Amino acid sequence: MAQASFIASEKQFIQMKKKNIQEQGLWGVFLLIGIAIIVSCKSSVNHAGIVVNNPSSFDRKELVEIPYKTFSQVYTAEAPFRIIDENSEELTYQLVRNGEEKIDHVLIWVDIPANDDIKLFVEAGEPTPVEARTYARYVPERFDDFAWENDKVAFRMYGKALEGRADDAHGTDIWAKRTDRPVIDEWYKTDDYHKDHGEGLDYYAVGMTLGAGDIAPFVDDKISYSKHYREHELLENGPLRSTFKLTYEPWEVGDRTVSVTKNITLEAGSQLNKVEVTYSFEGEDPLPVVAGIVLREEDGGKIIQRKDNGIAAYWEPGHGDDGTLGVAVVTPEEIVKIFEGEGQLLTQFEASSGKPMVYYNGGAWDKAGEITSAEAWEHYLTQYQEKIKNPLTITIQ
Repeated sequence: MAQASFIASEKQFIQMKKKNIQEQGLWGVFLLIGIAIIVSCKSSVNHAGIVVNNPSSFDRKELVEIPYKTFSQVYTAEAPFRIIDENSEELTYQLVRNGEEKIDHVLIWVDIPANDDIKLFVEAGEPTPVEARTYARYVPERFDDFAWENDKVAFRMYGKALEGRADDAHGTDIWAKRTDRPVIDEWYKTDDYHKDHGEGLDYYAVGMTLGAGDIAPFVDDKISYSKHYREHELLENGPLRSTFKLTYEPWEVGDRTVSVTKNITLEAGSQLNKVEVTYSFEGEDPLPVVAGIVLREEDGGKIIQRKDNGIAAYWEPGHGDDGTLGVAVVTPEEIVKIFEGEGQLLTQFEASSGKPMVYYNGGAWDKAGEITSAEAWEHYLTQYQEKIKNPLTITIQ
């Protein structure tokens, strides 16, 4: 009502001024135009927008995910659109379809101070093109690898063609990066990514372990490894989020036949993947599973165990000129225990058949210059868990 009253009173004022235009001549025309512009600007400031709130006590730079149904309350046209803040600065966004034709969510990159909020508006117009900050692809030229990256870090999982080879490995591999640009295609093309040429390298030794946070059943005090993935499906591929699905063939785990799918998501600006795992098996009893981080034989590493906060992490011993990697598993799921076994730091959960469970894995490299110590790594992970438990909230005003 206040906005309507304001507009009505301004219209009356304009009508009054029209009577004086002939007397005031050209200056009157200028005055009328100026008043119309003021009314237009004041009205546009009050149109419906998206308010994004940061409930945390620290600044947050990340993606906010808005259901498209909610977003449609602000913008319903089919024409291209731009998203701007109250200072008319344009924000980067991505339309998420999850492998379907229909838009499911809108992702927007936001920068919000602690305990504060920002208001965003949507206007018709072509958005400014942006460079992709996430990327994923199947790599048939390298024994069926599946590789993915963002502007912070890169990863890969191994495929069927690697099985049985002398260089076979099992878990999640992590590549150390110190550039925000994509490197996967170039590194695979040159086949010289085990040496740092200024942008990073792959020096992480996975072996027949869970590597940098992969997951597997844990039965009779032993990890039960599957074969490598058999099918892949790319669901989203940038510019701000990449998501893909890996499917594994069934295998025998104790007295049960088990199969698994893994949906892995990596967002811009994040050191960690979101991993949604769905196990399928017969029976009502839960399946014990562990997410693991391989531990090094060298001295100097630091293990971080925060069961109550859902954090299991490792700051590795230095690797000569290659620097140091921090690796972690973070989860909102209930943890049975965190312990060492088979040369790995293991976080144990319980999986129910057909029910997705979520955890996060990933790492950070000290030579990237952002996270350079075990203490800084733990601090990052603590804030990451805070973000999981207290996501950014949105309202339409």
